[in-house]
Order: sequence, then C-alpha cells, then structure tokens
Amino acid sequence: MAEITAALVKQLREKTGAGMMDAKKALVENNGDEAASIEWLRAKGLSKAAKKSGRAAAEGLVAVKVSADGKSGAIVELNAETDFVSRNESFQKALDGIANVALSTDGSVAAVAAAAAPDGEGSVDDMVKRMIATIGENMTLRRSAKLTSAGKVASYIHNAAAPGMGKVGVLVALEGSGDLDDAGRKVAMHIAATSPAAATTAELDPALIESEKRVLTEQARESGKPDAVIEKMIVGRMQKFYKEVVLVEQPFIMDPDKTVGEFLKAQGATLKGFVHFKLGEGVEKEESDFAAEVASMTKGS
Repeated sequence: MAEITAALVKQLREKTGAGMMDAKKALVENNGDEAASIEWLRAKGLSKAAKKSGRAAAEGLVAVKVSADGKSGAIVELNAETDFVSRNESFQKALDGIANVALSTDGSVAAVAAAAAPDGEGSVDDMVKRMIATIGENMTLRRSAKLTSAGKVASYIHNAAAPGMGKVGVLVALEGSGDLDDAGRKVAMHIAATSPAAATTAELDPALIESEKRVLTEQARESGKPDAVIEKMIVGRMQKFYKEVVLVEQPFIMDPDKTVGEFLKAQGATLKGFVHFKLGEGVEKEESDFAAEVASMTKGS
C-alpha cells in the first residue's frame, strides 16, 4: 500500500475540489494513484449529481466573452439553485472558463458541454457535474450562443457581479464604417433595458404576431365599430406593437426622438444580429414561504 501523505491529499483536493476526507478515501481506495483517484471521485460526483438533478436551478450568472479581434462573441448561462453560490469565486471562475470554451466552439450548448473542460479534466459537462458534487447544489449549463461579424461584436453586462458576468447579458453584431464598438455597446445597453422580441419585423415569430392580432381584434370588436373600421384600427395598433417589441423600430433609450434603426444608420452601422440572456428567464422557480418553513421545522422541538 502506497503512503497517503497530506501533500497527496492536498494536491488531489486542488485538482478535484473534493473534500479532505473524500480525497483521502479516494487515494486509499486506489493505492495512491492520482489518475485513478480522480476517476473514482468523478464517479462519486456523478452519483451525487443525479440526486440533485431534479431540483430547480434558476439562479446563477450570465457571462459574455468577446474575441481579441472583436469579430466574435459568446454568451452562456450557468444556473445554480441559490444566488449565494453564484457569488462563489469558484463558480465565477468556472463560468469564465466555460465562456472561453464557448468562444472556441460553434456556441451551441451541446458543443460547449462536449468540449474539453477549462480545468483540463474531461468535458465541460464533466466539470459541471464535479461542481455539483463539490458545492452541493444542482447546476445546469442552460443556454449558450455565439455571434460572429465581419465588423464588430459588442457586449454588455447589466449590474455586473464580476467582470463579464451578471444577471443580464447582451451581444450585438454590427457591420459598417462607423465606430462600431461604441454603437454596439449603446445598442446592447438598449436591448438590456427593453428586451426586444426580434431585430426586425420580418424576424418576429409569426405565432406571436397572430396572437397579438387576435387579442387586438377582440378588443376592437368590443367597440361595436364596423369591420372596415376595425381593420384600420388593427393596422395602427400593430404598428404600435412593432415599436414596442422590434429592436430597430423601438425608440432609442439614449435619444427617444430616433428609433434604434435610425440611430444605427446615423452611425454608419448595420445590425447583423443580437443575443439577449436574462438569468432564469422561462425557468419555473419554486417559491417558498420562509416563515412557514421555519415554523414547520420548529414544531415538536
């Protein structure tokens, strides 16, 4: 049996994030073989992760990363169960590494999850599972995307919790001859504030358009006006709807007398695309009554 020294245990803990006793047990079980011990801990981590995978993970952070030449950018959302974990330095370091990985792939969640982990141990998916085992909360690499441009990709994080990461992240791809970095950042800030549904009217989801038309038609019919008048009313109200949800039609927050489209034209810039992630958007969070929880825990004590 190989001697299990404190130095060996420390080294294994640093590489895996495992607890001291788990690291020591792994080395004992594998006769001091570090590689085998890492695999042993990974297997144990997978077991722990499975028990936590059903728990809602709607907290966490969104991270953005732009390449050195400014022509590509990636955005990722890594979820955890509590905001406390998202403020953990190890969580933030892992997310930063995952954002770098996303920049080197096509940006899809599948590609990022399967890519080599930034810590050099297995895939990104493996790394997330090790974090689940170490931190003790369910975590999910929920979303990832990448934008590229012949011009520039700008990024913005609203209320940054750490450099390049926060609760809301935006990427904007522009082309043109103007100051694309400045214009892109300003439009990204606008997107963070207004959450447009699409860049242009043509890109709006047809189902969303039809749904809005049905609602507006029902509202207009309650006025009792003739169908011909209602049709004109709908046209006007849909134009108002487009100004609310279509990026280039929205009044620009830094100069409401102009639309975003008009601002970009004045800057010599053309919008090629955008991505907007708001943390936990669409995830059902389980709300709990904290006072009732405490009361139930003290019953019978």
